[in-house]
Amino acid sequence: MVAHVLRLRLAMMLGALRGDREHVVRRAVGLFVLIAATVFASINLAALADSDRLTTAVVTVLAGSAVTLGFALAPPITASIDPLDPRRFAVVGPEPRPLAAALLLAGLLSVPVLVVLVLAITLAVAWVAQGAAVFASVVSIVLGVVTCVLLARVSMALGALVRRPRQSRELIGVYLIAVLVVVVPVGIFLGSLEWRGVVPTQLVGAAEVLAWTPVGAAWSIALAPSAGAAAGSVVVALVTVGLLALAWFGLVNRLLTTTPRPVTVRERAGLGWFAILPGSPGGAVAARSLSYWLRDRRYIVNVLVVPIAAVFSMLPLIVAGVPIELAVLLPAPIIALFLGWLPHNDLAYDSTALWMHIASGVRGVSDRLGRLVPVVLIALPLLAIAVPLAVAVHGRWSFAPALVGVCAALFLSGLGLSSIASVVAPYAVSRPGDSPFQQPQRTGSGGVMAQGLVMAGSVVAAAPALWFAWQAITSDAADAFLALWTGLGAGALVFLVGVAVGAVEFERRGTRLMEFAEAT
Repeated sequence: MVAHVLRLRLAMMLGALRGDREHVVRRAVGLFVLIAATVFASINLAALADSDRLTTAVVTVLAGSAVTLGFALAPPITASIDPLDPRRFAVVGPEPRPLAAALLLAGLLSVPVLVVLVLAITLAVAWVAQGAAVFASVVSIVLGVVTCVLLARVSMALGALVRRPRQSRELIGVYLIAVLVVVVPVGIFLGSLEWRGVVPTQLVGAAEVLAWTPVGAAWSIALAPSAGAAAGSVVVALVTVGLLALAWFGLVNRLLTTTPRPVTVRERAGLGWFAILPGSPGGAVAARSLSYWLRDRRYIVNVLVVPIAAVFSMLPLIVAGVPIELAVLLPAPIIALFLGWLPHNDLAYDSTALWMHIASGVRGVSDRLGRLVPVVLIALPLLAIAVPLAVAVHGRWSFAPALVGVCAALFLSGLGLSSIASVVAPYAVSRPGDSPFQQPQRTGSGGVMAQGLVMAGSVVAAAPALWFAWQAITSDAADAFLALWTGLGAGALVFLVGVAVGAVEFERRGTRLMEFAEAT
C-alpha cells in the first residue's frame, strides 16, 4: 500500500504540469518563481554562518516557528483540497492505520515540504559552521519537517470534516481578519525595533519563549544555549510529534468510518453569512446583523466616523503642548470606547423588522450576543492596528499591556452596557433608506440619557485600568500588567452582567419594543 500511495503522489505532482497550454505555462512560471525564491533564501540563510551564534539562533527559531505555523493555517485559509484525502481510499476498504502511515509518508512528497527541507539543510550547514553538533542538527531538521507535515495533515483532515462545498467570500473575510489581527501587530513591532548591529532583546525573549512551544521547539535544538535547554526542546518537539500523530491516526479512522455531510439547500443557495454562521437563533441574529452592518449606510457612517474622530482627538493635545509620544496613546482608547458604545441603540435601527425576533421567540441571550458579533469583527482589526501603532510611536513596548487593558475595559464594558440600553431606553433614529445624517424629532431626553450613561459607565468601569495605566506611564512600568488584568477583569464582568440583564429585559419588554418599532 505504501508503494502504491507514493506512486500516486508522484503521479499527481507530475500531473500538475499537464493540461492545456495556459495551465502548463501558469504552473511552470509559478514553479520557476518558487525555485528562484528558494535559491535566494538559501543564499541568505547560508550567510548566517558568518554571523554570531545568538543571531543565527534567533532567526532560526522565529523563522521556523512562522513556517511551522503556516503549515497549520494555510489549508483552511486557502481552502486547499487535499489530494490525498483518506475518504478517497474508502472504496477499496483499507485498514485505517496502514493507510494513515502511508498517507503520512506521501505527505513528505510535496513542493512546500521540499522547499522547507532545502532551507533547513542550508540552515544546518550554518549551524555546524558555528559549532553545533551534526547529530543535533539532523534531529532538529527531522523533527521540524515532520512537525510541519503532521500539522498540514491534521489541518487538512479537520477541514475535510467541516469544510463547506465552497469557500464563500464571507468566510474568506473572517480568515483575513484573523490574519490581520496577528500579522499587523507583529509587523509594527518588528518595524519599530532598533537593531544597531545587534539582535534586539525583545526578539531574543520571543525566541526563548518560542523554543518551549510546539511550533518552535524543534528549531531551537541545534543552537540551544545549554544542554538542558536542548533536552527540553527535544522533549517538547517529541511530545508535539506524538500528539499530532495520534490526532492524525484518529482523524483518518474517523474519516473512513463516516460519510460526508450532504450539501443542504441552504448552502447551495449562497445565502452569505446565513450559510457561514451556525444554524441557531444566535447565529441567525448575527448573520442578519452582519448583513446590516456591512450594507446599511447608517451603520457604515457610524463606523467610519470612529477612527477619524479618534485621530483628530490628538490635535488639541498637540496644540496645547502635550508631547506626541503621550498624545498618540489617546486614539486607541477612544476607538474602543466608541465601538463599545455603538450598539447602545441597535434595536431602533431594525425598525419594523424587529418583529421577526419577537414573533419567533428568540431568547434574549441569543439576541444580545448575536447583535454584538459585527461590532467585535470590526473592532478587532481596528484595535489590532491602533494599539501596536500607538505603542510603537510612544516608544515603550512595556506599556503595551496597559493600553490593551484600558481598551479591553472600555470596549467590553461598553458592549455590556449597550446590551442593556438598547432594550431599556431605545430612541428613534433615521429609517432604513434615509440619510444617516437625518435625525427624527424626539419628544424626550431618554435618548440623550442612554447615550451618556453608556459612555460614562464604560469610563467608570475602566477607571481602575486607567489609573494603573497612568502609573505605568509616570512611575512604575510594572503597573502595566496590573492595568491589563484589571481592565480585562472589569470589562468581562460588566459585559457578562450587561448581556444577562439585557437578555432578561428583552424577553420581558417584547410588547413595548414592538410598540416602539411601530411608533417610530
